[in-house]
Amino acid sequence: MSTAAGAALRGGIIAAGEGSRLRAAGVTLPKPLVTVAGRPLLQHVLDNFRAAAIARIAIILNESSPQCVGWLDANARDLAIDLVVKTTASSFESFRIVAARLAGARAVISTVDAWIPNNGFASFVAAAAALPADAWGLGVTTRVDDEKPLWVDLDPASGRVTALGGASGTAVTAGLYALPAAAAVPPDASFARLRDYLGWVVASGRPVIGIPVPDVVDVDRTSDIAAAETIAASLMSDA
Repeated sequence: MSTAAGAALRGGIIAAGEGSRLRAAGVTLPKPLVTVAGRPLLQHVLDNFRAAAIARIAIILNESSPQCVGWLDANARDLAIDLVVKTTASSFESFRIVAARLAGARAVISTVDAWIPNNGFASFVAAAAALPADAWGLGVTTRVDDEKPLWVDLDPASGRVTALGGASGTAVTAGLYALPAAAAVPPDASFARLRDYLGWVVASGRPVIGIPVPDVVDVDRTSDIAAAETIAASLMSDA
Protein backbone atom coordinates (compact mmCIF):
# COMPACT_ATOMS: atom_id res chain seq x y z
CA MET A 1 0.00 0.00 0.00
CA SER A 2 1.28 3.45 -0.82
CA THR A 3 2.16 6.02 1.80
CA ALA A 4 -0.44 8.35 0.31
CA ALA A 5 -3.22 5.84 0.95
CA GLY A 6 -2.12 5.37 4.54
CA ALA A 7 -1.82 9.11 5.13
CA ALA A 8 -5.53 9.50 4.33
CA LEU A 9 -6.48 7.17 7.17
CA ARG A 10 -6.48 7.51 10.94
CA GLY A 11 -5.87 4.71 13.41
CA GLY A 12 -7.32 3.61 16.71
CA ILE A 13 -6.43 1.00 19.33
CA ILE A 14 -8.80 -0.35 21.97
CA ALA A 15 -6.68 -1.46 24.93
CA ALA A 16 -8.90 -0.82 27.95
CA GLY A 17 -9.80 -4.42 28.77
CA GLU A 18 -8.70 -6.12 31.97
CA GLY A 19 -7.24 -9.30 30.46
CA SER A 20 -9.02 -11.42 33.06
CA ARG A 21 -8.36 -14.79 31.38
CA LEU A 22 -4.63 -14.12 31.13
CA ARG A 23 -4.54 -12.96 34.77
CA ALA A 24 -6.33 -16.12 35.83
CA ALA A 25 -3.55 -18.09 34.13
CA GLY A 26 -0.90 -16.26 36.16
CA VAL A 27 0.10 -13.52 33.70
CA THR A 28 0.79 -10.40 35.77
CA LEU A 29 1.56 -7.87 33.02
CA PRO A 30 -1.21 -5.59 31.75
CA LYS A 31 -2.61 -7.15 28.60
CA PRO A 32 -1.18 -4.52 26.19
CA LEU A 33 2.32 -5.36 27.46
CA VAL A 34 1.99 -9.14 27.23
CA THR A 35 4.70 -10.30 24.83
CA VAL A 36 4.31 -12.34 21.68
CA ALA A 37 7.53 -13.30 19.87
CA GLY A 38 9.49 -10.94 22.10
CA ARG A 39 7.38 -7.81 21.61
CA PRO A 40 4.40 -6.43 23.58
CA LEU A 41 0.99 -6.71 21.96
CA LEU A 42 0.78 -2.92 21.93
CA GLN A 43 4.04 -2.72 20.00
CA HIS A 44 2.81 -5.25 17.45
CA VAL A 45 -0.27 -3.12 16.74
CA LEU A 46 1.69 0.14 16.61
CA ASP A 47 4.23 -1.44 14.26
CA ASN A 48 1.38 -2.55 12.02
CA PHE A 49 0.13 1.03 11.84
CA ARG A 50 3.66 2.25 11.14
CA ALA A 51 4.02 -0.28 8.31
CA ALA A 52 0.73 0.97 6.87
CA ALA A 53 1.95 4.61 7.04
CA ILE A 54 -0.69 5.58 9.62
CA ALA A 55 0.82 7.89 12.22
CA ARG A 56 -2.25 9.54 13.79
CA ILE A 57 -3.57 7.06 16.35
CA ALA A 58 -6.14 7.33 19.15
CA ILE A 59 -5.61 4.85 21.99
CA ILE A 60 -7.71 4.05 25.04
CA LEU A 61 -6.01 2.44 28.05
CA ASN A 62 -7.37 1.21 31.36
CA GLU A 63 -6.69 3.39 34.43
CA SER A 64 -5.32 0.35 36.24
CA SER A 65 -2.40 0.03 33.79
CA PRO A 66 -0.10 3.05 34.32
CA GLN A 67 2.83 0.96 33.03
CA CYS A 68 1.27 1.18 29.57
CA VAL A 69 1.30 4.98 29.66
CA GLY A 70 4.99 4.96 30.50
CA TRP A 71 5.69 2.41 27.79
CA LEU A 72 3.94 4.56 25.19
CA ASP A 73 5.88 7.65 26.25
CA ALA A 74 9.14 5.78 25.74
CA ASN A 75 8.26 3.87 22.56
CA ALA A 76 5.78 5.88 20.46
CA ARG A 77 7.23 9.38 20.21
CA ASP A 78 7.39 9.11 16.42
CA LEU A 79 3.58 8.85 16.29
CA ALA A 80 0.83 11.41 16.88
CA ILE A 81 -0.83 9.64 19.81
CA ASP A 82 -4.18 10.84 21.13
CA LEU A 83 -4.31 9.00 24.46
CA VAL A 84 -7.37 8.42 26.61
CA VAL A 85 -6.84 6.77 30.01
CA LYS A 86 -10.23 5.62 31.26
CA THR A 87 -11.73 2.53 32.84
CA THR A 88 -14.83 1.86 30.75
CA ALA A 89 -17.92 -0.15 31.54
CA SER A 90 -17.93 -2.12 28.29
CA SER A 91 -16.17 -2.82 25.02
CA PHE A 92 -18.76 -0.65 23.30
CA GLU A 93 -17.96 2.34 25.50
CA SER A 94 -14.25 1.98 24.67
CA PHE A 95 -15.04 1.71 20.97
CA ARG A 96 -17.33 4.75 21.03
CA ILE A 97 -14.66 6.89 22.73
CA VAL A 98 -12.00 5.95 20.19
CA ALA A 99 -14.38 6.30 17.22
CA ALA A 100 -15.35 9.81 18.36
CA ARG A 101 -11.66 10.86 18.38
CA LEU A 102 -11.31 9.66 14.79
CA ALA A 103 -14.50 11.13 13.32
CA GLY A 104 -14.19 13.06 10.09
CA ALA A 105 -11.90 10.68 8.20
CA ARG A 106 -11.82 7.03 7.26
CA ALA A 107 -10.34 5.20 10.25
CA VAL A 108 -9.03 1.73 11.07
CA ILE A 109 -9.46 0.51 14.65
CA SER A 110 -7.74 -2.57 16.10
CA THR A 111 -8.20 -4.24 19.44
CA VAL A 112 -4.84 -4.59 21.17
CA ASP A 113 -5.23 -8.37 21.41
CA ALA A 114 -5.77 -8.87 17.67
CA TRP A 115 -2.29 -10.17 16.81
CA ILE A 116 -1.71 -10.08 13.06
CA PRO A 117 1.44 -10.02 10.90
CA ASN A 118 2.34 -6.73 9.16
CA ASN A 119 1.39 -7.98 5.71
CA GLY A 120 -2.07 -9.10 6.80
CA PHE A 121 -2.72 -5.77 8.50
CA ALA A 122 -1.50 -3.84 5.45
CA SER A 123 -3.88 -5.84 3.25
CA PHE A 124 -6.76 -4.97 5.57
CA VAL A 125 -5.85 -1.26 5.47
CA ALA A 126 -5.58 -1.28 1.67
CA ALA A 127 -9.01 -2.90 1.40
CA ALA A 128 -10.42 -0.38 3.89
CA ALA A 129 -9.04 2.55 1.89
CA ALA A 130 -10.80 1.24 -1.23
CA LEU A 131 -14.25 0.91 0.35
CA PRO A 132 -17.13 3.14 -0.74
CA ALA A 133 -17.34 6.30 1.36
CA ASP A 134 -20.36 5.11 3.35
CA ALA A 135 -19.22 1.51 3.89
CA TRP A 136 -17.86 -0.13 7.01
CA GLY A 137 -15.14 -2.75 6.84
CA LEU A 138 -15.17 -5.67 9.27
CA GLY A 139 -12.12 -7.91 9.62
CA VAL A 140 -13.20 -11.54 9.40
CA THR A 141 -11.39 -14.85 9.61
CA THR A 142 -12.14 -18.54 9.34
CA ARG A 143 -9.73 -19.18 12.23
CA VAL A 144 -11.92 -19.81 15.29
CA ASP A 145 -9.96 -19.69 18.57
CA ASP A 146 -12.49 -18.18 20.97
CA GLU A 147 -15.09 -20.00 23.03
CA LYS A 148 -17.65 -17.28 22.23
CA PRO A 149 -16.83 -16.15 18.69
CA LEU A 150 -18.88 -13.49 16.93
CA TRP A 151 -20.09 -15.26 13.81
CA VAL A 152 -20.87 -13.46 10.57
CA ASP A 153 -22.54 -14.47 7.33
CA LEU A 154 -21.15 -12.98 4.12
CA ASP A 155 -22.71 -12.63 0.70
CA PRO A 156 -20.37 -14.75 -1.46
CA ALA A 157 -20.49 -12.33 -4.40
CA SER A 158 -20.12 -8.93 -2.72
CA GLY A 159 -18.55 -9.84 0.64
CA ARG A 160 -21.26 -7.83 2.38
CA VAL A 161 -22.14 -8.92 5.92
CA THR A 162 -25.72 -10.20 5.80
CA ALA A 163 -26.01 -11.37 9.41
CA LEU A 164 -23.99 -11.07 12.59
CA GLY A 165 -24.22 -12.83 15.93
CA GLY A 166 -25.80 -16.17 15.13
CA ALA A 167 -24.82 -19.61 16.38
CA SER A 168 -22.69 -20.21 13.28
CA GLY A 169 -21.74 -18.49 10.06
CA THR A 170 -19.31 -18.04 7.19
CA ALA A 171 -16.53 -16.58 9.39
CA VAL A 172 -15.91 -14.85 12.71
CA THR A 173 -14.86 -11.30 13.51
CA ALA A 174 -11.15 -10.55 13.82
CA GLY A 175 -10.91 -7.45 16.03
CA LEU A 176 -10.29 -5.05 13.11
CA TYR A 177 -12.76 -2.36 12.04
CA ALA A 178 -12.76 0.19 9.23
CA LEU A 179 -15.06 3.13 9.91
CA PRO A 180 -16.38 5.60 7.35
CA ALA A 181 -15.74 9.27 8.04
CA ALA A 182 -19.33 9.69 9.20
CA ALA A 183 -19.61 6.54 11.30
CA ALA A 184 -22.95 6.47 13.08
CA VAL A 185 -22.50 6.03 16.83
CA PRO A 186 -25.75 7.24 18.43
CA PRO A 187 -24.93 9.64 21.28
CA ASP A 188 -27.64 8.11 23.46
CA ALA A 189 -26.77 4.49 22.64
CA SER A 190 -26.32 2.11 25.56
CA PHE A 191 -25.24 -1.18 24.03
CA ALA A 192 -23.94 -3.66 26.58
CA ARG A 193 -21.16 -4.93 24.29
CA LEU A 194 -19.40 -3.94 21.09
CA ARG A 195 -20.88 -6.97 19.34
CA ASP A 196 -24.38 -5.66 20.11
CA TYR A 197 -23.54 -2.33 18.48
CA LEU A 198 -22.04 -4.05 15.43
CA GLY A 199 -25.20 -6.12 15.13
CA TRP A 200 -27.20 -2.89 15.17
CA VAL A 201 -25.03 -1.42 12.40
CA VAL A 202 -25.63 -4.48 10.20
CA ALA A 203 -29.37 -4.62 10.99
CA SER A 204 -29.74 -0.90 10.20
CA GLY A 205 -28.92 -1.60 6.55
CA ARG A 206 -25.60 0.24 6.45
CA PRO A 207 -23.15 -1.46 4.08
CA VAL A 208 -20.69 -3.57 6.10
CA ILE A 209 -18.09 -5.41 4.03
CA GLY A 210 -16.18 -8.39 5.39
CA ILE A 211 -12.42 -8.11 4.81
CA PRO A 212 -10.55 -11.43 5.18
CA VAL A 213 -7.72 -11.53 7.75
CA PRO A 214 -6.26 -15.06 7.58
CA ASP A 215 -3.53 -15.18 10.26
CA VAL A 216 -5.11 -13.15 13.08
CA VAL A 217 -5.01 -14.56 16.62
CA ASP A 218 -7.25 -13.20 19.38
CA VAL A 219 -4.83 -13.26 22.32
CA ASP A 220 -6.97 -13.93 25.38
CA ARG A 221 -5.22 -16.99 26.85
CA THR A 222 -1.70 -18.35 27.16
CA SER A 223 -2.52 -20.88 24.43
CA ASP A 224 -3.24 -17.96 22.10
CA ILE A 225 0.23 -16.55 22.78
CA ALA A 226 1.70 -19.90 21.75
CA ALA A 227 -0.45 -19.99 18.60
CA ALA A 228 0.65 -16.48 17.56
CA GLU A 229 4.30 -17.33 18.19
CA THR A 230 3.99 -20.44 16.04
CA ILE A 231 2.68 -18.33 13.15
CA ALA A 232 5.41 -15.73 13.70
CA ALA A 233 8.11 -18.41 13.65
CA SER A 234 6.66 -19.90 10.47
CA LEU A 235 6.69 -16.52 8.73
CA MET A 236 10.29 -15.93 9.81
CA SER A 237 11.37 -19.30 8.40
CA ASP A 238 9.63 -18.54 5.09
CA ALA A 239 11.27 -15.13 4.74
